[in-house]
Amino acid sequence: MNFPALLSPIKIGSMEVKNRFVVPPMGTNYANPDGSVSQQLIDYHVARAKGGFGLIIVEVTAVEPAGKAIPFEPGLWSDEFIPGWKKLVDEVHKYGAKIAVQLHHAGRQTSKDIIGEQPVAPSAVPCPVMKEIPHELSTQEVYELIGKFRDAAVRARDAGFDAVEIHGAHGYLIAQFMSAYSNKRIDEFGGSFISRMKFPLEIIRSIKREVGNGYPLIFRMSGDEKVHGGRAIDETRAIARLVEQAGVNAVHISVCTYGSMHWMFVPGAIPPGFNAVAAEEVKKSVKIPVITVGRINDPFLAEDILQAGKADMIALGRESLADPEWPNKVAANAPEEISPCIACLQGCVGYLFDPEHLKISCLVNPFTGREGTLKIEKTEKPKKVMVVGGGPAGLEAAWIAARRGHQVTLYEEQKVLGGQFRIGGIPSTKDDILRAIKYYITMGKKYGVEYKLGVEVTPVLVIKESPDVVILATGGVPLLPDIKGIDNPKFAKAVDVLDGKTGVGDKVLVVGGGMVGAETADYLGEHGRKVTIIEMESELAKDMPDGPRIYLMERLKEYGVSCLTGAVVKEFLDDGVVYLKDGREEKIAGFDSIVLALGSKAYNPLEEKLKGRVAAELYVIGDAVKARKAIQAIEEGARIAVTI
Repeated sequence: MNFPALLSPIKIGSMEVKNRFVVPPMGTNYANPDGSVSQQLIDYHVARAKGGFGLIIVEVTAVEPAGKAIPFEPGLWSDEFIPGWKKLVDEVHKYGAKIAVQLHHAGRQTSKDIIGEQPVAPSAVPCPVMKEIPHELSTQEVYELIGKFRDAAVRARDAGFDAVEIHGAHGYLIAQFMSAYSNKRIDEFGGSFISRMKFPLEIIRSIKREVGNGYPLIFRMSGDEKVHGGRAIDETRAIARLVEQAGVNAVHISVCTYGSMHWMFVPGAIPPGFNAVAAEEVKKSVKIPVITVGRINDPFLAEDILQAGKADMIALGRESLADPEWPNKVAANAPEEISPCIACLQGCVGYLFDPEHLKISCLVNPFTGREGTLKIEKTEKPKKVMVVGGGPAGLEAAWIAARRGHQVTLYEEQKVLGGQFRIGGIPSTKDDILRAIKYYITMGKKYGVEYKLGVEVTPVLVIKESPDVVILATGGVPLLPDIKGIDNPKFAKAVDVLDGKTGVGDKVLVVGGGMVGAETADYLGEHGRKVTIIEMESELAKDMPDGPRIYLMERLKEYGVSCLTGAVVKEFLDDGVVYLKDGREEKIAGFDSIVLALGSKAYNPLEEKLKGRVAAELYVIGDAVKARKAIQAIEEGARIAVTI
């Protein structure tokens, strides 16, 4: 067995957990608008219980309506919520998992738009992200909130939860009291370390008095707040000792506050397992189990963290979104079948804070959040399926259709699979994308997909093969706007530069500063080129989530990349461009190479040619419909595959 530590049981107080895998609390926005439990929330957690996780910790759950951080945050501020929670708990227990709930109050890290009133905090110091001046809690109001945490814990116990986690991390209310960064009080709840600790310690003691010493409590906190004036690891170790003495049975070590949120949702630029060092430090100070979290994206890494004594349990956050079957696949010694988190932040964080979505999903796993409605079920009528295009949409459609029992052949014109998605994985901070492509191929081979590479699909070939279903996933091609001089054969396309098909000189102008252009500039800067980006928008990479964008901007600065924004290219020269900025026409020239990164457009050469000529069901998915992001392409591939 390759993973003995991961698969061994552990006790948290009186609670025995069957393995070391934890689903940490992550905001989903799956609850009903009134804070009650929805069927979507139940289905989501049950999928992870079925997947073999030993402990599931339900997301931020408000102890009062004014404590919500997100619009559809579940609640435990009323007895009316208990039946819904009991239904969720009972369903999870059917699969041998233990389940806890995280008690939460956002404090200043929310807004009037979400809670309908002024946020509260230990001091009238605004959150640097939300920017609203909070109401400073009176001493009496602080004691009332202690009671609300206590009452919520009692309701959790009555609903059947095996444990409660107290949310003292990420800059929320409890963390605000603990940190000198946000607590400027000089009463009994501030002014010194031990006074700042009074609020969380009173919550712990109050809960213990009501639910009994035998009921397990977990305390979550940031090892390092990653802000100037915030808490660092030495003080966190002292906090861990205090909460252990107060009766906490395990500590869960995360990182950051809203002021350093790019550390909460880290992209591929941050090494896997980066936060285990904080857990290791805390473990030196306590005897209770320590849970670590933070981009632990490989079971071999997770096993090593445990065997090295850095932590006692492994929390898989976004990894459990990407694949709820992580533990089962580890137990089956099939790590290559784990759908990898690629740290893109598009479906989880991106959707959570996008008013058009709010409910989270996952780029590599479109079944996240759709567990009850989007299902892979065996087909009763196997069909011959022809998938044209080996990008993410085609790869997803192919393996799922094959798993359902269809006979699937995938054709790709290039001699390598992955399409533009593969090229996106070439920069050094994006290599997790290549792991995702390898996963799709692995699953396709497992279920019998036949891959035919280097084959151009024509109507004649389709007619000859006579499939029952044709799925056109031919992707997109680089967009070349109608700008004078753009057709210069000396110019390179960004995708060709990244793919090694086109070389560039020492001094390079990248035209287009969206995600592709900025990442191409990063790649060239890393390889010693002197790069300038010109972009029509006011800032670079506006189409990226904030976390990856912050790290990308830091690297561009490190490599000395020059950025010219708010500049509209009017004409291409042999060695530069003429552009319009602030109403004035200007020129920049003297470049050895010009690289075009001006977006993509749909490439769908077959649909019209096939209509009326083949009897097959015909579907078009992914960028062949419209150039978008991989998250939409993969979702469309899955939806088609489960319906044919």
